[in-house]
Amino acid sequence: MEFKVTLSTEEIVRGLKHYRRIAKQDVLRAPETPNPDVFRVHAEARREVYARLAETAETDGPEAVVATALELYQNLPFVTGTSEDAYPEVKGQENALENFFLMIGLDPKVRREARKARKPVE
Repeated sequence: MEFKVTLSTEEIVRGLKHYRRIAKQDVLRAPETPNPDVFRVHAEARREVYARLAETAETDGPEAVVATALELYQNLPFVTGTSEDAYPEVKGQENALENFFLMIGLDPKVRREARKARKPVE
């Protein structure tokens, strides 16, 4: 898949840190939600993805972090259409990666190609 990255490493890391802080706030407010365990797992999964992507960006640069994110996205099972509280970890990872793609301005066509490569959940 071809993609073009217009953000610098610093911009990517700064954006990921912002997303990570939001996810941490969500972890902290999970007990106040109707389904605390699902909410917490979803938020923790997002935090882990943001941390991993930030680390990749810092060590390997913008192109490598986008390639890593696309690979992670393709390897996620396709869980869209499952019940709201099913697969919170997968849905959290998916949400984090999709937020990342929006942040960097990834061409929606590239994201759709990666999404098509995903296998249904077993």
